[in-house]
Amino acid sequence: MRFPHERPRTREEYQRGLPDYHDPTAGFGGAAPTYSALTLRIWLAAIGIVLALGAGALYATAGMWWVTVLMCLVAVGLVVDLAWVVHRKRRGEPG
Repeated sequence: MRFPHERPRTREEYQRGLPDYHDPTAGFGGAAPTYSALTLRIWLAAIGIVLALGAGALYATAGMWWVTVLMCLVAVGLVVDLAWVVHRKRRGEPG
């Protein structure tokens, strides 16, 4: 989280990693800062989109429309997650 009076972070800062970004107590306990597994999240979201759309198509052919709508909503949620994670990777965050 950035406060309004702070300057925007640079790509180099994201590539080095942001200290204590996920663990505010890391400086006290000596634990290394943790990083998000962004590449893993990209793969999982992409596979989830394919599976949700495939399941939606199968349920549509079976005439189960409420499950089809549910699978399409899951796919939309995964697309939003995928777009956000790709944005974070392009911004320069490691992971």
